[in-house]
Amino acid sequence: MSSGTAEVSVLFVCMGNICRSPTAEGVFRQLVDDAGLGGRVHADSAGTHAYHTGNSPDHRAAEAAERRGYSLAGMHARRVNSMDFETFDFIVAMDDENLMNLRDMAEPEHHNKIQLFLEFSESAELREVPDPYYGGSSGFERVLDLVENASQALLASVKEKL
Repeated sequence: MSSGTAEVSVLFVCMGNICRSPTAEGVFRQLVDDAGLGGRVHADSAGTHAYHTGNSPDHRAAEAAERRGYSLAGMHARRVNSMDFETFDFIVAMDDENLMNLRDMAEPEHHNKIQLFLEFSESAELREVPDPYYGGSSGFERVLDLVENASQALLASVKEKL
């Protein structure tokens, strides 16, 4: 089942939904639009915790994304809810902690939808997208590098479901 009228839907998940997951959502949406699939693929993001519910993405994430031509405008943090497991086809976690949290939250029949984002990456360099929140601007650039790479491969997997 997909979100709205889209045929395939993807949910990006980190802890607070203000750095990594909105960055991934913004990058992935742009790739989807560039591929002419905007009406067929839906992307969203959420956090496993409600620390920042209603907040816009971290300004450092938004600025780094904008420098590369991606927009995080209009996004607001929200917490993962039980309907997300019913609605989304792909639920991708940024790290192992959030992966475990998602599996704890989901009914067993939805576990097959949940995986680490970097499992899609063509580079096996890292397993997790590191949280840039407490670091400097280079951390946000690193997140973008990882997200861009994994998003390309994720899009290829999404296309297989269309």
